[in-house]
Amino acid sequence: MLVIGVTSFGGPEALAAHEVPDPHPGPGEVRIRVRAAAVSPTDTVLRAGGQPLGERRPPYVPGMDAAGTVDEVGEGSAWRVGDAVMAIALPRGEHGGAYAELLVAPDDSIARIPANTDFATASTLPMNGLTALQILEELDLQPEQTLAVTGAAGTLGNYVVELAKHQGLTVVADAADRDLELVESLGADHVVARGDEVAERIREFFPEGVDALVDAAVLNEKAAPAVRDGGRFATVRHWDGNPGRDITVHRISVPREYRSGHKLEILRRWVEEGVLTLRVAGVLPAAEAAEAHRRLESGGVRGRLVLRF
Repeated sequence: MLVIGVTSFGGPEALAAHEVPDPHPGPGEVRIRVRAAAVSPTDTVLRAGGQPLGERRPPYVPGMDAAGTVDEVGEGSAWRVGDAVMAIALPRGEHGGAYAELLVAPDDSIARIPANTDFATASTLPMNGLTALQILEELDLQPEQTLAVTGAAGTLGNYVVELAKHQGLTVVADAADRDLELVESLGADHVVARGDEVAERIREFFPEGVDALVDAAVLNEKAAPAVRDGGRFATVRHWDGNPGRDITVHRISVPREYRSGHKLEILRRWVEEGVLTLRVAGVLPAAEAAEAHRRLESGGVRGRLVLRF
């Protein structure tokens, strides 16, 4: 099968097509004929050599999101050949990343794609959707409590804002001028200008600080002052700082959700009900993965770029 990966780490040009043996599912697993794989910032980190890969051997294949059709089932699998599914993939796990023609996945790591959604659109949901769910579960806020979201215009930020509003939270989110309309459309109660001074701007609405903050923009110590004493701070890049003031830092790790197919089913339903909005920034052939990475790293991409297999 064809995979897109790297044999040595570097810039986008390090990505190349490679032929590797076809995988086959074991008991309780399926093989997916991948039709679409979303491109995320995590993929660029792997490509550049910034992610531990354990005992994986090259080519190293990025990609944490895939959608396609089941084309082979292992013994005892509950899925059927032809089922249209979406999956979370773990590049450093047993079955590798999603930039591949064929992906083996455990039964409980996949879900049907949302109704009336194509493969490219469905592929944008698993990793960031599960991350958003984990964040809100970890923060454990109650309706009407306050949540700040940095990086709200990005895909993860989009999902966090929409799910937080679905839970009845009061949300303040950041946005650049060009993203103001997008962030307001997500339902944020207040929108402040993005940037290093975002904590001060959030405090203009909440002088005592917010109950919790999701730092999707990876501002770390620059964002923490927005949180009240005794509040909660969710980091998605494993910030190891200590903001003090009895603030609890929650270090979010989506690989913990690899076998959370039941949560993917919840996300699927919320897409169908209009709670979550999926956005595709563009679809490129898999052979143009390097260009997709260049576009993503140049900034300003709203929604997910997707590779077509």
